[in-house]
Amino acid sequence: MTGTNATPESDSLTDLVGDWLPLPDAAERLDLQVTKVHRLIDDGTLLALRVGEPPVRSVPAAFLTEDGPVDSLRGTISVLRDAGFSDDEALRWLFTFDESLPGRPIDALRTGRKTEIRRRAQALAW
Repeated sequence: MTGTNATPESDSLTDLVGDWLPLPDAAERLDLQVTKVHRLIDDGTLLALRVGEPPVRSVPAAFLTEDGPVDSLRGTISVLRDAGFSDDEALRWLFTFDESLPGRPIDALRTGRKTEIRRRAQALAW
């Protein structure tokens, strides 16, 4: 991940996202070992950032559902990376309110609107 250290920019990103789960808590919620959560981050299923004091690698709580990671998140992260977004930029885009949706892209993904969100993410590359 490109932005794993807490910086002034990431501090505002931590506020934008709001609810974060340290990796052990995410693993518990997903009923997985922490090493498997690391693999989900490594393969682009989830994004993580170091948050808090001391900074602890965490994932946004909105990335998880009762059934696991949001289904369409991995493909959307891939599209954003292909568009040249860093992981911090992808997080910022996913959690920034967009009046034209209306709402945040992550909320649209959680309600099954992946086609619209991926179309918007692809358009960012042009």
